[in-house]
Amino acid sequence: MTDNSDSSAPNKWSAKVTRESNALSLEKGVFTWKDPQRIAESLRDSAEASFRRKAEPFRSAMSMLVFYINRAGNNLATEQRQTLEQAKQALRKLYGKN
Repeated sequence: MTDNSDSSAPNKWSAKVTRESNALSLEKGVFTWKDPQRIAESLRDSAEASFRRKAEPFRSAMSMLVFYINRAGNNLATEQRQTLEQAKQALRKLYGKN
């Protein structure tokens, strides 16, 4: 009997979703960037350019950002988590959702 409890398995499916999202085509490495404004603008641009998304652009962009933060979990460095949280605020501002 084969043990399929590989501890890296959960990371693989979430990384695949981030890379191959059916809703958004993301710029490579967008979640590793250090500039929250640049991250927010890239997510906005990807969401607005997408013809595959099912929700309005703001919701699609925010969902992808929150998905990444949640799936990265404890593996996300504190500094990068703060940058991504700031990107959420920047995304809200871009869409006038303060």
